[in-house]
Amino acid sequence: MKTIAELTAKREAMQPHMAVRLGFASLNKEDYSRHVLICTGTGCTSSKSLKIAEALEAALKENGLEKDVQIVKTGCFGLCALGPIMIVYPEGTFYSRVEVEDVPEIVEKHLVNNQIVSRLVYSDSTEPIPEGTSVALSDTIFYKKQNRVSLRNCGLIDPECIDEYIAMDGYKALGTVLTTMTPDDVIKILLDSGLRGRGGGGFPTGMKWSFAKKSVSDKKYVVCNADEGDPGAFMDRSVLEGDPHAVIEAMAIAGFAIGADEGYVYVRAEYPIAVRRLKIAIEQARAEGILGKNIFSTGFNFDIQVRLGAGAFVCGEETALLTSIEGNRGEPRPRPPFPAVKGLFGQPTIINNVETYANIPQIINKGAAWFAGMGTEKSKGTKVFALSGKIEHTGLVEIPMGTTLRDIVYEIGGGVPNGKKFKAAQMGGPSGGCVPASLIDTCIDYDSLIAVGAMIGSGGLIVLDEDNCMVDIAKFFLEFTVDESCGKCTPCRVGIRKMLDILTRITEGKGEDGDIEKLEELAMMVKTNSLCGLGQTAPNPVLSTLRYFRDEYEAHIYEKRCPAGACKTLTSFHIDTDKCVGCGLCAKNCPVGAITRLDANDFPGKKLAPFTIDTKTCIKCGVCLGNCKKFKAIYKK
Repeated sequence: MKTIAELTAKREAMQPHMAVRLGFASLNKEDYSRHVLICTGTGCTSSKSLKIAEALEAALKENGLEKDVQIVKTGCFGLCALGPIMIVYPEGTFYSRVEVEDVPEIVEKHLVNNQIVSRLVYSDSTEPIPEGTSVALSDTIFYKKQNRVSLRNCGLIDPECIDEYIAMDGYKALGTVLTTMTPDDVIKILLDSGLRGRGGGGFPTGMKWSFAKKSVSDKKYVVCNADEGDPGAFMDRSVLEGDPHAVIEAMAIAGFAIGADEGYVYVRAEYPIAVRRLKIAIEQARAEGILGKNIFSTGFNFDIQVRLGAGAFVCGEETALLTSIEGNRGEPRPRPPFPAVKGLFGQPTIINNVETYANIPQIINKGAAWFAGMGTEKSKGTKVFALSGKIEHTGLVEIPMGTTLRDIVYEIGGGVPNGKKFKAAQMGGPSGGCVPASLIDTCIDYDSLIAVGAMIGSGGLIVLDEDNCMVDIAKFFLEFTVDESCGKCTPCRVGIRKMLDILTRITEGKGEDGDIEKLEELAMMVKTNSLCGLGQTAPNPVLSTLRYFRDEYEAHIYEKRCPAGACKTLTSFHIDTDKCVGCGLCAKNCPVGAITRLDANDFPGKKLAPFTIDTKTCIKCGVCLGNCKKFKAIYKK
């Protein structure tokens, strides 16, 4: 495509095809009458969704339906706990936990005879779905309070087909920018929108771009940070797997705004599906003339390269990332100078993460006021979170800023399973903190979370219940940052190691009076003296758990007890002889023979004598606890 007119013509030609997927009848009689969308993101692929697609293709041919039904391999729908997911359009029927063995029934009943396979239809209710009832994705509680902006195309388009992206107004924003706007116009619309970086820092995107534009240089760069390393985070991965062209379009817009002709996407090699689809999208954009020389005959040149990271968490820090792209060991640099002044190869550079870029084409298309109309006064728009942990509906959610944590946990997430109590939410990954149950009505925005000792970060949200030990949680995240510290600066290299040593002693029952004060002192030293964001934020999980769960630390130190029963050294398993029915299941499955039957003469009223656990022999594996779910005679203390 050499002109905007050609782009528009392709969009108009594809829109009747996409109309089927948007819930309308096909406008093109020669087009497929039905589209079957199958999630082929990382989560569903691990559950054999590709084999489901193969089986569906074979079944369609067998029934002579290959010209009537199109199979679309999409990105993540979001509701990962229910994968593999399949949606049949134009009905919008939402099938969950589909297996290869279910495909013949779906084809025969639904695609041939127009009958819904009710047993596979997802429902928020525990009651069976009435026969013949169809439930759409948008009808579920999981989606009703969401507003998909960054994720708008994920689960809707084929990410390996540029024409489908174009049909959804893809590259329209780039065309608008190149033909009707100046670089200052682009920056102004971002400033007016209130878009802040979604990678953790929350710095205003338009301001960052303005700094880079004002920097004088013959060469400038645009960089996408896709080095998503937080435990439990998969937001950027899902966007690259489901809508890679949105990032490419935004990076080209950024190049125009600051005067750059070259971009880099730095993505971790552990994301093979994301890497492959990103490379396919870049090649498609080049083939269509959307990347390269003289884009849309406007004289603007821009191209993108992909660089693979080796999985170092510190490379998520922007200066370490730039150092890695340059071919050196990923270590942070002192700031200032900031990358907007002196970045990649010593030239002015802007760095934003995947989610930040994914918002930009829509802001250009729909206007700054549209985006600023969502969220709160200081936190505009939406935010994507990876919801995981002790929650019914694990997955990817995108909510307007200002949504409460309660809504996320109990409405969108479906609450804590197994009747357990919500204890806290760990937010922001290793750089974040824990929000306790007493603050569950906290609004999710930049300022509110910082005020309670947590942070949005890149968007990890791990739900914790009453069985989680908060000292152990702090230790887990500190172990991660100790492993991931580059070691360049002493406060981070030595300070967090010393903090971890203290936490390890505490969880092993060797805590001492004064340990809490030592942790606090070390934490402040590390925060104020570390070179980069990794060290400066590493103590946050410790400080937030000390702030809200100090009593648990004190129980570990002074009572040699873990209130949650999670720290093995401080936990013992026991049998309530009144509840024990003497079935012997626990004894049969004990790997070390620590469970024996008591003397029947001591329990004359019982049919079978109960059992007891020798705490000295017990290895605290917890197998017995799982065996006694019915009678609940075994407990931890």
